[in-house]
Amino acid sequence: MTDPTRHRNIGLWPLVHAERAALAADLADLADEQWATPSLCTGLTVREVLAHLTAGASLNTLRWLAGVIRCRFDFDEQVAMRLAEQLGAGPAETLDRFRGVIAGTTKPPLPTVAMLGETIVHGEDIRRPLGIRRDYPMETLTLLADYYRRSDLVVLAKGRIRGLRLVANDGPFTAGSGPLVTGTTLALMMAMTGRTTYCDELEGEGVATLRDRGEPP
Repeated sequence: MTDPTRHRNIGLWPLVHAERAALAADLADLADEQWATPSLCTGLTVREVLAHLTAGASLNTLRWLAGVIRCRFDFDEQVAMRLAEQLGAGPAETLDRFRGVIAGTTKPPLPTVAMLGETIVHGEDIRRPLGIRRDYPMETLTLLADYYRRSDLVVLAKGRIRGLRLVANDGPFTAGSGPLVTGTTLALMMAMTGRTTYCDELEGEGVATLRDRGEPP
């Protein structure tokens, strides 16, 4: 019997690869000092967030589990350990290591859509502080927004938007019921994953609630 999940995952990997390639291209000409720019991830520079993405794309289930055991089930410690492994000696090496995983399909025990989400959300964590804008495919953003509204895996999202009605003004995404929050699909997605910076781009009586529920990613 055919596994429909397998086919969905196969269809998602080209989207992951496209977003990784786009991010690498956006960062190709950064000056060395720009790599030290604080990202939207509290306490991490844009270079460190990129190394985190490389780490996630380099861990299969076995290596992930081995790291969890090594860190005595301290997941934050494992994240820091794997980030340090992929940081490299300087920005050029950090970027080269990321380029090396662009076309990969290695992942920890997460659904492929979560890997796509990590690539875009952390890509924005990097791009926004650097003043870089990407015109994401609407189909990809809508797919991810719909995933996050149903999930608290990896990052709290479903719980963060509980009791709110989200409506995109640039695409078909809608979710929930309650006080309205409206804006671009990207801004809604980033806000539901805790990036309160994007609440500045949203409108509606539910924005204050969503902002209050934000937390450092």
